[in-house]
Parts: sequence; C-alpha cells; structure tokens
Amino acid sequence: MAQDQKVDLKKEVFSRNQYSKTIDTEFTQFGIVTVQDDLESQTTVEDFFTTYDELFYDIPAEGESNSHEYLIRTSGEYVSFDANQEEIDALRDEISNIREENLELQQENANLILSSSTI
Repeated sequence: MAQDQKVDLKKEVFSRNQYSKTIDTEFTQFGIVTVQDDLESQTTVEDFFTTYDELFYDIPAEGESNSHEYLIRTSGEYVSFDANQEEIDALRDEISNIREENLELQQENANLILSSSTI
C-alpha cells in the first residue's frame, strides 16, 4: 500500500542575462573537435605499419576478416595482384614445359651416345 508523502519542489528561474552567465551552453560533451585536433589524431601510414609490426604475430593467419589472409586478399585486389598472378602462373607453366623438353632432349642425347658406342 502506497503512503502519502509530501514532496517539496524548488524551481529556480534565471533571467536571460543570468542564464548565459550561469549555464554553460557550449557543446563540449559531444566530442566536437577542431579540424587541427582531428588531423593530429589521424593515424599515419607510418603509425599503421609500426602497429602492424607490433601486432604481426597476434594477427591470425587465416580468416574472413582481421587476418593476414584478409590483408593479402584486399591488398591484392587493390594492386591487381590476380592479374600479376596469372602472368606468374603462365611463366611457371612455360618453365615446366621447357624443363620437360630439356629432359627429353637429354634422354635422346644419352640414347644416341649409347647407340653410337654399341656400333
């Protein structure tokens, strides 16, 4: 059961002149910063790589985000790494074919040497 209690309210009213002198109307609590302060708080590329070096072994190797794999994938897309990778793969295939041809020629050469020595 609720009890009846008397509550005294006190209302303080300011005149226009008193209000501006008494109440702080600046927006200091909303995180408003000057352009200069904002620029100084920006992370530089040098800051990024310093932090990256410090966190290198804490970063997971694989993962959809926040991993070395993610960094490689997104950076690779940015610098057209896939286009370079296709060229690298084509050159590797060509090297592999040349090695196979070289091996075949060496085998032919060895066979010719063996056949000429038996004659």
